[in-house]
Amino acid sequence: MSRVLAVDDTRALRMMLGECLKKGGHEVVLAVDGVEALDKLREHKPDIVITDLNMPRMNGLDFIEAARKEPEGKSLPMLLLTTETAQALKDRAKAVKATGWLTKPFDPNQILALVEQLS
Repeated sequence: MSRVLAVDDTRALRMMLGECLKKGGHEVVLAVDGVEALDKLREHKPDIVITDLNMPRMNGLDFIEAARKEPEGKSLPMLLLTTETAQALKDRAKAVKATGWLTKPFDPNQILALVEQLS
């Protein structure tokens, strides 16, 4: 069992991702944006992060970049989950050291397999 920090500003998607992970036997911590996710990262010390890209206050790329500067986030697996496909965004994801890029809608089995593999 892993502790997963799931970050998405869309309540329905956040709940769906949380339920998927719980059914896979994982503990889930939810956050609505990058600002809240940084607080939850420090407080809960997750084993893996799955974050949306486009969110208010702090997007997923800025969150990952900020999290990599935190002791809890230096080597933490962090996956982006987004509808975006632009190569420039994928290049920025590599630059901020995102672990992976997943596209919505997500396949629950793929998410669970990645969490098992990375945590």
